[in-house]
Amino acid sequence: MRQVVFDTETTGLEPEQGHRIIEIGCVELVNRRKSGRTFHRYLRPDREVDRGALQVHGLTNEFLAQQPRFADVVDELLEFISGAELIIHNAAFDVAFLDAELKRLPGPLRQTRNFCTVIDTLPMARQMHPGQRNSLDALCKRYGIDNSHRELHGALLDAQILLDVYLAMTGGQTALVLGETTDSASADVFEPVAAVIRPRGLLKVLPATEEELAAHERMLTAIDKSSGGKTLWKQLTLPEMAPPQAAAMAQ
Repeated sequence: MRQVVFDTETTGLEPEQGHRIIEIGCVELVNRRKSGRTFHRYLRPDREVDRGALQVHGLTNEFLAQQPRFADVVDELLEFISGAELIIHNAAFDVAFLDAELKRLPGPLRQTRNFCTVIDTLPMARQMHPGQRNSLDALCKRYGIDNSHRELHGALLDAQILLDVYLAMTGGQTALVLGETTDSASADVFEPVAAVIRPRGLLKVLPATEEELAAHERMLTAIDKSSGGKTLWKQLTLPEMAPPQAAAMAQ
């Protein structure tokens, strides 16, 4: 299975308003292993970068004026992503920009879906962690992934970070061996995941305060009332007994 983690930086937020891609970063995975192949280009947008976007990625108009245009690198890009499963965080944004760039090119209309399929890790994260923040930074914190070197957004850097986040979300193994090549003989060989050795020590127990216990009891009562008295804990309430005996039964 071949996957490409994909990210872009842009001059602004709306491709419909003529904003352009100014950086593309891709990292290749083969059978959930980093292959060592990447694609990274800065692009000349032929328009000004919005001030807000500049504060996000730090790519100046002067620097970008020296870079190739999208048309100059599109063949190399499409060769890199064709046939792969693109992994993108908030895919609607990046795909809209990529499709807008492809639409500007002469010849038959081409779209991202003509070359590859797409996995969007944002709705995936929202489903796994409902009601929580699911930005790339928030996911790094949740999964213990170091992104302290990320002072500004960068397409290749963000793609490398998203790769670790995606592997953590879908399997938990992020420390993968970097292989020079991947051939048919080794494509299905996976290294075993080492068991985590936890240090020995006493478990610190923090008992609930009287206020917390009272609040908990009020919440249980409210839930039981709203269910018409059908909550399971009411049906399984232990009979009155001495505290040590009740504690033993609860275990």
